[in-house]
Amino acid sequence: MVRLTDHDFMTANLKPYPNMKYSGVEWLGEVPSHWEVRRLRNVTEMRVSNVDKHSRKNEDQVRLCNYVDVYKNDRIRPGMSFMQGTATADEIERFGLRTGDVLITKDSEVWNDIGVPALVEETEDHSKLVSGYHLALLRPYPDSTHSGYLFRALQSVAVARQLHVKANGVTRFGLTRHAIKAVRMPLPPLREQAAIARFLDNADGRIQRYIRAKQTLIARLDELKRAIIHQAVTGQIDVRSGRPYPAYKRSGTEWLGKVPEHWDVARLRQVALERCDGPFGSGLKSSHYTDSGIRVVRLQNIGHGEFRDADAAFVSPDHYASLGDHSVIPGDLLIAGLGDRRHPPGRACVAPATLGPAMVKADCFRFRLNRDRVKPGFAAAQLTATAPVAAAILSTGATRQRTNLEITSARKIGIPPLDEQFHIIDYIGTRTDRIRIALNAAEREINLLNEYRTRMIADVVTGKIDVRQQEHHL
Repeated sequence: MVRLTDHDFMTANLKPYPNMKYSGVEWLGEVPSHWEVRRLRNVTEMRVSNVDKHSRKNEDQVRLCNYVDVYKNDRIRPGMSFMQGTATADEIERFGLRTGDVLITKDSEVWNDIGVPALVEETEDHSKLVSGYHLALLRPYPDSTHSGYLFRALQSVAVARQLHVKANGVTRFGLTRHAIKAVRMPLPPLREQAAIARFLDNADGRIQRYIRAKQTLIARLDELKRAIIHQAVTGQIDVRSGRPYPAYKRSGTEWLGKVPEHWDVARLRQVALERCDGPFGSGLKSSHYTDSGIRVVRLQNIGHGEFRDADAAFVSPDHYASLGDHSVIPGDLLIAGLGDRRHPPGRACVAPATLGPAMVKADCFRFRLNRDRVKPGFAAAQLTATAPVAAAILSTGATRQRTNLEITSARKIGIPPLDEQFHIIDYIGTRTDRIRIALNAAEREINLLNEYRTRMIADVVTGKIDVRQQEHHL
C-alpha cells in the first residue's frame, strides 16, 4: 500500500519567495522579483512539422511521433511503439527529435487538448524519430532554458490557458506559429529552473505511484464486481441458495453457455415491444447541439450496467421533431453499438427516471421491453456481463468493434421467471454495494490527487512557493 503525507508532497513547510512583482500577464499574476517573464520565441526554437503518416519511394524510413503519442504520454522514451513512415533528408534534419526537446499538441477537436506537452527524455536514434503533423517542436536554448522546467511550465495552468485562448476554430481548434511563439512564461535563473524541475519530478513521481496503486485497487474491485454479476445473471449460481442450480441446459450461444433448465432463451427482438437506433449521417451532428432541450443519449452515457449522466448533450425540440422517432423514456433498455475491448459494444444500461425527454444518437440502440417477460435492469446486467464474449463473435472492426441494430436484436438472452429476476437484481445490489462505495472512494481520491498535482505544478512554476530550500531532499 502506498501512503502519502504532507512531507511526501513536500509543499506543506515551504514558504513563498520574500519579494514578488507583477508579471504583466493576467494568468501569471505575481512572480518572484528576480525572475524574468519571456515569450516562447525568446527561450526556444520552434519547428512545426509537416510530416504526416505516409510511405513514399525515395524517402528514408522513420518512426513518427504523432499527436496520440504526446497526448497519452508526458515523456517520450526509448522502447515506445511509434508509427512507421517516410521522410526526406531535410525533414529528418529539421524535425528529428533530440533529448531535451519538448513537443506540444497544436491541433485538436477539443480546445483544452491544445498545448499538451511531452518531454523527449532520451532517444535511441534521434535522426530516425521524427515529430509528426499536428505537433509543434520546442527546442530550448541551452543558455537560458532548462528543458525539464520548460515542460513543467507548459503543464501549468498559467501557461496552458494562454494557449487555450489563442486556439482558433469551431469544430476543430488549432494554434498558429505566431500564437505559440507569443506565449509568455515565467523564467527563473537557469540553476533555479533545474531545481524546480527536479522538485516537481520527485513530487510528481510520488503522486503518480499513489495514483497507480489506487488504479490497481479499482481494477481488482471492478473485476470482483463483474464476477459477482456474471455468476448471478448467467445462472452459474442460484442467488437464493448460493449454490448452482440442480439442472442445466445448453443455451445455444457461446456467451451464455449452459443456463438453468427452467430459464427461457429468447432473442432480444422477441421480448421487445419497440426498438430503434439513432439517426445516421448528417441528421444529427455536434453542430446541432444546444444548451437545453431534448437530451441526446450518446455512447459515453451507456456505462457497464449503469447510465452515466455527467456528459450531457441536447438538441432543440424543433430539430428533434425533424428526425423521426428515436425517443427514449425512463425504463428503456439502452445498448451501445460501438466500443472497444475495455468498453465493448453490447454493454447496456437502463434509462433513469430523471432523464427527461430524450433520444438516442447513432450507434446507440433503444429497446422498449415487454416487462411481463423481462425486467430492464436484469437485461442490462446480463447483456453487459456477456458483452465481451458476444462482441468478439458478433461485431466487426479491429481497434473499434461495431454491431448494428439487427445483429443486436438477434442476440440471445437467458430469461428466468420474473420473481427470480427480482431476486437476482436484489442480490447484485446487496453484494456489490460495498464494492461500489469503495470504488467511488478510490476514484474521488484519484481526482483529488490530480487536482493537487495541477495546483502544485502551477504554484511552483509561477513562484508562489520557493522550492530551493528543498534541494537537500531531492
